[in-house]
Amino acid sequence: MLKTTKDKKRVQNGWAMYDWANSVYSLVITSTIFPVYYNSVTSAADGGDTVSFFGFEIVNTVLYSYSISFSFLLIALLSPLLSGIADSSGKKLSFMKFFCYLGSFCCVGLFFFDGSNLEWGILCSIMASVGYAGSIVFYNAFLPEISSENEYDLLSAKGFSLGYIGSVILLILNLMMIQKPDWFMIPDDGVAARLSFLITGLWWAGFAQFTFRVLPDNPYGKRINKGLLAKGYQEIRKVYTEVRGLNVMNKFLLAFFFYSMGVQTVMYLAASFGDKELQLPGDQLILTILIIQIVAIGGSYLFAFLSKKYGNKISLMIMVFIWIGICVGAYFVYSLYEFYSLAFVVGLVMGGIQSISRSTFSKLIPESTTDHASYFSFYDVTEKLAIVLGTFSYGLIEQITGSMRNSSLTLGLFFVVGLGFLTLVSIPKSELSVKKTGVV
Repeated sequence: MLKTTKDKKRVQNGWAMYDWANSVYSLVITSTIFPVYYNSVTSAADGGDTVSFFGFEIVNTVLYSYSISFSFLLIALLSPLLSGIADSSGKKLSFMKFFCYLGSFCCVGLFFFDGSNLEWGILCSIMASVGYAGSIVFYNAFLPEISSENEYDLLSAKGFSLGYIGSVILLILNLMMIQKPDWFMIPDDGVAARLSFLITGLWWAGFAQFTFRVLPDNPYGKRINKGLLAKGYQEIRKVYTEVRGLNVMNKFLLAFFFYSMGVQTVMYLAASFGDKELQLPGDQLILTILIIQIVAIGGSYLFAFLSKKYGNKISLMIMVFIWIGICVGAYFVYSLYEFYSLAFVVGLVMGGIQSISRSTFSKLIPESTTDHASYFSFYDVTEKLAIVLGTFSYGLIEQITGSMRNSSLTLGLFFVVGLGFLTLVSIPKSELSVKKTGVV
């Protein structure tokens, strides 16, 4: 498929650039500026936080948690079938493009959200989330097609690192616009925040062109036949039967499910926690996320090195153990500098656990298969369901107890369960994989 080393390098670099393109959505929209802006425009002048959504009265941060849950539930239901269709037709790249453009268009749509049109803002944020999550399913599926097994860890880390670098660059620009709108001839910081959503959408779609230009389209030469929906369903049933027979993969997905409930929830709701529990101003919250992103660049490569030296299992167990400490620590955080310190530790393990989880799953896919999108749909559905239950649980516990601190402490239990399942998994070291040795 890739005839020369030069071709291979070009494709791998282009693949990694999609992290650069889409990670700005994850940082600007889900983690920093949009949550802070959302809380600001949906809070009453007297400090009240209850909003009306299609006639229902609900706390603004709870609504935001539930909207994230709904978006990922939607993609969790759709992605297996879409992946089956993509694998049976050989059109992974086309599906990736569709979801990329859907997400970027909805980011642009957030420019028109000013608080008075809450339903529009929630709808755009949900569909942007669907676009992001949907494109990742097909993006991840290219990893085992464009690299050899001993390259998975470092290539996966490279993608995440590029994502962190690109998103930090755009976030700094956006932060300057919000802090000093007059420098950019912008009326006020509210308009600057909305412009950041517009720029995010354009950045995402624009830089994705580097990826779309080099990724192989239909590398296995599959033909599009009639009854594509039925073939997609048959494809996912076939892969589901295969996955059920892979004991190591099943145990890993269980572990991944529980610790992802914690990881993803922290990523999506950290800014809301700092805003509501610590009353931190927007610029300090965004600085906190910047700390996380910058540290995560080094963290991705650090744990890729540890995985190469000691194996993926040991690397993952170390990170999950640290995450447990983070959740307990969050309960006792009350000052700005305590929050910054916690953010540093989060950054250290955030990039590593994401990149090593992705590369570990790649190693567990049978070597003979060409159905990479279908296999990765199980990985991505596991992650999306984890986000659904994690963010929903977080919002529900806040609603019941009235405190996000209790929600953060509960996340630690998810990591404990994930660590327990991880101890049962026999993850092979880089060159010796389950697909080659049959180790269980």
